[in-house]
Amino acid sequence: MAKATSAAITAALRRIGHWGWLGVVAAAVLIAVLVGFNAQPRAQRNAGDEARVLAADETLGTALRAGDRALARRLLALQFSFVDASGKAHARKDVVADLKSVAAAAATEAKVRSFGLLAMVTGRRKSARGSDVFFLDIWAKQKGVWRALVMQDVAVADADAPAVAAAAPPVAAKLYDCKNPCQAIPYRVRSAAEQEIIAAYQATEKAIVAHDAAEWAKHATDEFVLYGSGDAPISKAGRIAVIERQKDGNGAATVSEIQTMRLSVYGDGAAMIASHAAPDNSRPLYRAVRVWVKRDGRWQMAVSAQTSIQ
Repeated sequence: MAKATSAAITAALRRIGHWGWLGVVAAAVLIAVLVGFNAQPRAQRNAGDEARVLAADETLGTALRAGDRALARRLLALQFSFVDASGKAHARKDVVADLKSVAAAAATEAKVRSFGLLAMVTGRRKSARGSDVFFLDIWAKQKGVWRALVMQDVAVADADAPAVAAAAPPVAAKLYDCKNPCQAIPYRVRSAAEQEIIAAYQATEKAIVAHDAAEWAKHATDEFVLYGSGDAPISKAGRIAVIERQKDGNGAATVSEIQTMRLSVYGDGAAMIASHAAPDNSRPLYRAVRVWVKRDGRWQMAVSAQTSIQ
């Protein structure tokens, strides 16, 4: 991109070089425009898109509560899936067949963030069963129209839950051969972007096993947050602290294996939906959805929502 911009500037300057003082002004404006364009991040936020996504998310919630199938179908992507707070996965056809059974109350303090062709809405709401949940709704811009791709609920932590989850008690240090997901994942890659995202994810898991907090941090955005069933949210700094405490404890760290996974890439944003199982049975089976964003040429994880399967 830098080379292309430089070439464009050089060619333009040659064409306007004979304009005298007017050419100088024109050249300055041209350089500012081209350099400014080149400096903009590819997955930049768009206030207009964010307003449209938030409005669509609210409209979808209204359609679910009203049982409006026609409107819901227009707003749900064909690949849509919903995971409730108990970890049960609902396919699009099942949601459309019984809208009110998954209809949550209106959200409170909803926040939206766009990543080019992908956007996410987060917040809290009452689930269809009346429980308090954190929600992550992921929207994708398909053929110019925003449609819901994934919705996932996570049980809210108790008021007395610690701000940062404690590291698991150290176990006797022993060789842990992390094959899945560190070496291989049961998923057929369909594009170069998917391969890059999987490589970035594997790097985070290898870093956890190696107690390498610095390496893990390279693959998470500064605003990264981890949400888990019944746990307090963990920020990037909090996750780094957990990895460092595990290192200090000199114990073996294991990571959950992937049972199933699908990736949906839209420009410089992507949604990773997976089901996991801990090899040492240290936690229940769970479903996770992660949002990845490409910044400065590399993919980073922006959020991870993990819902235990009951």
